[in-house]
Amino acid sequence: MHTFLVVLLIIVSIALIAVVLLQSGKSAGLSGAISGGAETLFGKQKARGIDLILHRITVVLSILFFLLALGVTYFQI
Repeated sequence: MHTFLVVLLIIVSIALIAVVLLQSGKSAGLSGAISGGAETLFGKQKARGIDLILHRITVVLSILFFLLALGVTYFQI
């Protein structure tokens, strides 16, 4: 069981890294970091298309990563 969870954790980790790298950047540089947060917080624009799909996949993979990490520590010999 432990080995299966470790292998699954590695697969989910690689998939999570790939999905995060596929996402487009929302802002560039330090000025984007300062003003970009206000635009995201108060802006009316919603993510559409591939950005929305990648965002949802990232959320699902991050939850799986967290649960698998807990499972690996729980079933550790």
